Amino acid sequence: MDRTVLTERLRALEDQLARLDADAASLRADRADATADDEHDPEGSTLSGEWQRVEALREGALRERAAVVEALARLDAGTYGICARCGSPIPAARLEALPMATMCVPCASR
Repeated sequence: MDRTVLTERLRALEDQLARLDADAASLRADRADATADDEHDPEGSTLSGEWQRVEALREGALRERAAVVEALARLDAGTYGICARCGSPIPAARLEALPMATMCVPCASR
């Protein structure tokens, strides 16, 4: 596995998290505005709904970032591409599709 794929994904996740943090800050500012009663506005999404969406995306990006960091650590340790359950090599096609994979296909499908 080329380290570049993982480091590029990590960089993209950091950029995404920065954008989501900016979105959350903007929503916090909007929610602080006492006159912004969008909960009864039939047009578009509410601030609460938008807040939930941003938080869900942020949580997903944080989980993926942790998986990428762990994959980089396995790469450094020489255990990248080895199934954590059975110790068999993880097929290259699986790693290409899911670079953070920790298990081979048979173990992951159990």
